[in-house]
Amino acid sequence: MIVLQVNQLYKSFVTDEILSGVKLEVQHRDRVALVGRNGAGKSTLLKIIAGQMSYDSGEIIIPKDVKLGYLEQHAGLESSLTIWDEIMTIFEPLRNQEKTLRELEQKMADPSVYENTDLYSRVMAEYDQLQHDFKDAGGYQYEADTRSVLHGMQFYPADYHKPIASLSGGQRTRLALAKLLLSKPDLLILDEPTNHLDIETLSWLENYLKGYDGAILIVSHDRYFLDQVVSIVYEVSRTHVSKYVGNYSAYLDEKAKNYERDLKLYEREQDEKAKLEAFIQKNIARASTTKMAQSRRKVLERTQWMDAPDGDEQSANFGFTINRQSGNDVLSVDNLTIGYEGRTISTNISMRLFREDRIALVGPNGVGKSTLLKTIVKDLPTIQGDIRYGTNVQIGYYDQEQAKLTGNKSVLQELWDEWPLMNEKDIRTVLGRFLFSGDDVSKPVNSLSGGEKARLALAKLMMQKANLLVLDEPTNHLDLDSKEVLENALIDYPGTLLFVSHDRYFINRIATKVVELSGTGSFEYLGDYDYYVEKKQELQELAEMKAAAAQKSEQAPTTSKPSTSQIDKDAKKRERQIRRTIEELEKNMSVLSERITIIEEQLCDPNIFRDHEKVMELQKELDTVKTNHDELEMEWLELNEELEDILS
Repeated sequence: MIVLQVNQLYKSFVTDEILSGVKLEVQHRDRVALVGRNGAGKSTLLKIIAGQMSYDSGEIIIPKDVKLGYLEQHAGLESSLTIWDEIMTIFEPLRNQEKTLRELEQKMADPSVYENTDLYSRVMAEYDQLQHDFKDAGGYQYEADTRSVLHGMQFYPADYHKPIASLSGGQRTRLALAKLLLSKPDLLILDEPTNHLDIETLSWLENYLKGYDGAILIVSHDRYFLDQVVSIVYEVSRTHVSKYVGNYSAYLDEKAKNYERDLKLYEREQDEKAKLEAFIQKNIARASTTKMAQSRRKVLERTQWMDAPDGDEQSANFGFTINRQSGNDVLSVDNLTIGYEGRTISTNISMRLFREDRIALVGPNGVGKSTLLKTIVKDLPTIQGDIRYGTNVQIGYYDQEQAKLTGNKSVLQELWDEWPLMNEKDIRTVLGRFLFSGDDVSKPVNSLSGGEKARLALAKLMMQKANLLVLDEPTNHLDLDSKEVLENALIDYPGTLLFVSHDRYFINRIATKVVELSGTGSFEYLGDYDYYVEKKQELQELAEMKAAAAQKSEQAPTTSKPSTSQIDKDAKKRERQIRRTIEELEKNMSVLSERITIIEEQLCDPNIFRDHEKVMELQKELDTVKTNHDELEMEWLELNEELEDILS
């Protein structure tokens, strides 16, 4: 069943054509993504489909019985009600039915009705039909569904009676999403629903949308989210829309293949066009060949030649370098307590950063990730504990709120005031690499979009040439193409990275370690985001096994023994966990062994041997790496012994 059909849709703003000949179709239970650069027209198309914006020509077909639900990008609930009362407004018809059922039950209990056979039969028939309708409409589960969705959006029973007016902007956006999900429209249209969501909430939303009993049309810059949820991708590019079947990764692969194919066709057509033009120029003046030349010219003029497949779209082009290298020990955080304005947010935070580490900070919203970064860059004071900075450490800080940008300055002046010795041409060249050209450099900073401010902040960061980059949500406001460019720049960066991000695709590409922050401490995982999720699940399973074993030993008589099947099941589970851990330890030991070999070779180099400070630094690093290797090796031996015991 088709729930949405868009045919030959055109939309312009004054003289700028935004959408041209758009065709789009959504079937029941389709999961469709709209992707494209900022400003390509994705949100415009959603608003047109939702009936919130007019269009120039074309048609939009939505069957009469299809219920449509739309969530704008920065939408937030405005209401004088409490959270629970506002959500319950969705179920007003069900609550009225429930009220009628209670009234009918009272009637049936009335002796006068019971004694009147005809009246009693009519009441019973009405009650049976209404009860059936109530059950089919979800009347017996809507409150449970509400609690489940509110919990997924991080609203708990203690929050239900809070007035919506007292919530933050991010909380109102999450509540608006929760209300829309509970209304269960046949076509769910979401514009950037992943904004303001932490990783835990994102994972919940992914699982919810996978099982959603309706069609979904979604705009998102979260590539991991798109890979998990969607099965069809429509790309909005240069006013046109192209369809790709598959998730986001499949779309990228198919797009690359299409580009290669189109490029070959384009080059072939250009060769043919050049030959025609050369023939015309050579033969048009000759009497004997002028008719042939005129015929070829008609062919040249009538042929619709392909545009270059890359079009006129530009990408940002930048990289990060450093002025000088830091020491091996970059940053040490010990038993740190963080907070602000007399309020403690998180305690007992400890971590180490070594040169060329790429550490991702993760944790739920409100746990203090941004506060920790601000404390490290000295924008906030420490409440308790120590932060020690290594030799030659230069910090470059990217603030997700762009608070370091001056609103009344122009884009050009924002950079030039900080690097006044550079000439204007060089400043303009830098800005050009971040897609600020022509009159763009004269725009006041406070008039820029979120994406433009992000690119300007990244330009300033690049100019600093710091050897420790501290980044707070660097991919926010960036379109998919700009995220790709930023990732490649950070992968090639020769310094050290500490960053906060909810973009799991970004964490997977960049991070070598993940530090999970909680209100009572921090825990380090040696790997990317997928490893962090797997390891955390493994640790949770171990904790559950230990808790279950302890509970069983307390409850069971001293003479009772666990069943053979349960022992085998637990042993197999533990064997899998040990094998995964051993594999990871072997990888890490291999990396450390390679590093030991490199350092030992450097210490044998006569040029380095004569540099006493360099020798001391290398020797210190060698001792640290060997200690880490020995610790891993000891753990590896212990796990192998345990594995042998299980298998014997």
